[in-house]
Amino acid sequence: MNQPITVEAHIEAPIEKVWTYWTQPEHIMNWNAASDDWHTPYAENNLQIGQSFLSRMAAKDGSASFDFKGTYTAIVHHQLIAYTMEDGRKVRIEFEQREQSTHVTEQFDPESENPIELQEAGWQAILNHFKRYTENH
Repeated sequence: MNQPITVEAHIEAPIEKVWTYWTQPEHIMNWNAASDDWHTPYAENNLQIGQSFLSRMAAKDGSASFDFKGTYTAIVHHQLIAYTMEDGRKVRIEFEQREQSTHVTEQFDPESENPIELQEAGWQAILNHFKRYTENH
């Protein structure tokens, strides 16, 4: 198994806002896409250990879609979210308040179908969309 991949972003917003926008479905549907031709038309989130989330990611032209699902394994309010994806890969997101801004670090186990660089770029693009959405709304 490869080493986890890490992506990160510094968000000019307080941790309370960052946490809300990261965890609430009405916000997730507005930022959860790697490119402008994709979107998340549906999201549900039960932010409790042992519970799950689901985001349906779809091409805006209707050509493709997939469900991104996982089960929470650790939650520390305003600090940490960890989960296991359906295929067994692990994800860990750390939130660090820095004065009036928040640093988000996301680590995830790579899958074996796509190159590491492509996976890193995709997850970083989603995190960058989150940053833009959170800072501008």
